[in-house]
Amino acid sequence: MAKRAESPQSRGFHRPFEHLSELLPRPAREPDPPAVTPDPPAPSPVADEADLFEHAMADVRPIDWNRPGEVAPPAVRPGCASEEQDELAQLRNLVEHGAGFDVSATPEYMEGVGRLAPPGITTRLHRGDFSVQGHVDLHGLTVDEARNVFERFMREAILAGKRTVLVIHGRGLSSPAAPVLKTKVAEWLGSNRWRKWVLAFTSARWCDGGSGATYVLLRRTPMAKRSRNGPTGKKD
Repeated sequence: MAKRAESPQSRGFHRPFEHLSELLPRPAREPDPPAVTPDPPAPSPVADEADLFEHAMADVRPIDWNRPGEVAPPAVRPGCASEEQDELAQLRNLVEHGAGFDVSATPEYMEGVGRLAPPGITTRLHRGDFSVQGHVDLHGLTVDEARNVFERFMREAILAGKRTVLVIHGRGLSSPAAPVLKTKVAEWLGSNRWRKWVLAFTSARWCDGGSGATYVLLRRTPMAKRSRNGPTGKKD
């Protein structure tokens, strides 16, 4: 007699959901994690500045000046560069500041010194040792107009107690003979009215007008008449 196949019920278990997993959709596959790029190896530390320089100049090659078609740089004589730099510096100071140029050695220089003036006072005045406390410009004026302006300026400067003033008169290069206003200023400074107050006067430095202007150094108190002797005008 043939043996009957056993059913699940005959084994003593009932599994109604045994094949349910085959009917459900399979979950999506998770993506693979991104590949991790390893960090580049850290450069080896440089010991000192010399190693740093050699590392930076590793690919540099010196220029061969002896190759055909190239001209070697000119040789520089020892001391030549420094001499040229010194000459350029002196020229620059001469042009910009008048340094190194003695105005008193030119025909346009003018100076005068009063009675009992200290030795070397004109040198100090022309050198700029005294700060200018006031100035007047006589450019473009007639002689009469210039004298009125000059006298008013001098009177106000003395009343204000100023010691050093600047009178701008121009060089008078357009005059057919001697410069008019420049000559008149020297004449007025030596007149009886003002010579008791004038200790000295000189042509100005280039930065203040050069020979086109005059420094005037005034006394603190007027000189007594018995000791007075007007400033001695001097032109080199």
